[in-house]
Formats: sequence, C-alpha cells, structure tokens
Amino acid sequence: MAIRVTQVKSKIGHKREHRGTLRALGLGRIGSTAVHEDSPSLRGMLHSVAFLIKVDEGETAEKKDA
Repeated sequence: MAIRVTQVKSKIGHKREHRGTLRALGLGRIGSTAVHEDSPSLRGMLHSVAFLIKVDEGETAEKKDA
C-alpha cells in the first residue's frame, strides 16, 4: 500500500533529528510530497515528525501518483 507524505510546516527551529527525518523521507520544502511503501520503519519516521507532515494512505495516494 502506498503512502503519500506532504510537508505542511517548516523545519526551521526544530531538532536536528526531525530535520534529518524529513530529509530521509524525501521532503525539503513546505508543500513537497513523496510516496513511499508502507513499512514499520516508515511508520516510526512518520510518527516522529507527525506535527510537520500530512499523510494520505490507500487508494487516494496511489491514484494521485499515477
């Protein structure tokens, strides 16, 4: 199942670990989007920066990607 992740808040002023997690997710600017396959490690990354991102799961993420 695909998960679409969109950055909605700035990383400025946040911890180095959070900035690194955003970079690992493929996000760098507000409004940038990345699609990833679901996995436990991805879920942990999303949980750690949940206050900076918006997550779309399932069919909506797959349809927007195509």
